[in-house]
Amino acid sequence: MPFTDFNFFDYISTIIDIFLVWYVIYKLLMVIRGTKAVQLLKGIFVILIVRSLSNFFGLHTLDWIMEQAITWGFLAIIIIFQPELRRALEQLGRGKIFSRANMQEEEEQTKIIEAIVTATSYMAKRRIGALISIERETGLSDYIETGIPLKSQISSELLINIFIPNTPLHDGAVILQKNQVAAAACYLPLSESPFISKELGTRHRAALGISEVTDSLTIVVSEETGAISLTKNGELHRDLKLDHFKEILQKELMVSTNKQASSSLWNWRVKKRG
Repeated sequence: MPFTDFNFFDYISTIIDIFLVWYVIYKLLMVIRGTKAVQLLKGIFVILIVRSLSNFFGLHTLDWIMEQAITWGFLAIIIIFQPELRRALEQLGRGKIFSRANMQEEEEQTKIIEAIVTATSYMAKRRIGALISIERETGLSDYIETGIPLKSQISSELLINIFIPNTPLHDGAVILQKNQVAAAACYLPLSESPFISKELGTRHRAALGISEVTDSLTIVVSEETGAISLTKNGELHRDLKLDHFKEILQKELMVSTNKQASSSLWNWRVKKRG
């Protein structure tokens, strides 16, 4: 009987151990998502595959080189990716990695939407061209690096001031990341779709281009007509009325917060019933 109980508890502890390791790896992937560390992971997989093949085919020199790369690679990772590791440790210390969405986050998201709508309305009335891309699940760090880093609090005044004509930052896109204005004057990939209307300019083509390769939400204000457009999932929604535009932002940007809250509530209920 004791032997049977030992096997049962050992089996349960193994399942819990695997689940915790999987959860930690998942959270770490969420931290490095959209950063250069993703490319690093791809490189590590390539090295491991080459090491296995060289060992299998008896390529001793190549096998020795790969072994040295693996041995000293961890030290190089710590040095090269110090900012990403520091950010992960800071989030862990503040409890953000394992935190759940709350009312304060929803209020902050509401203020951000109001700031975007106010700035867009102001620029549309005065026909000030603007291009604003909002990061969601897919990271936009590669595109942020092409612009001027700001890392500022989102406000309607800041967004308007950036796109005022003949200012240093007005040409290019503003990228919003994690409730911040991450960078301005960023370069976005242009869509190569042949179905784009010829009357649309570079801003609309760039907005479509970024929506084709990411799940970002991108806002365009036409400099010629003052019309408000929005792109998502490779689709262009043109000439939006301000009320409709605000409804789309609330639906698309608040849904992620609601999903996180629902997921946390479900997990809490499961734990309580368990």
